[in-house]
Amino acid sequence: MPSVKTNSGAKKRFKITGSGKIKRKQAFKNHILTKKTTKQKRNLTGFTMVSESDMPRVRALLKI
Repeated sequence: MPSVKTNSGAKKRFKITGSGKIKRKQAFKNHILTKKTTKQKRNLTGFTMVSESDMPRVRALLKI
């Protein structure tokens, strides 16, 4: 029986917390940063949780 492979892109982008939730990085912080305010860029820093509606899709990619 072949092993089930995790999606390579997903394993680089998502981390599972101790409680079973999935962390992700905030979007919109890669380019075209000159027109965004400092406050906007600061608030995009850090991690946030994957929404409940997207959770089944991400779990399928991570095979959990």
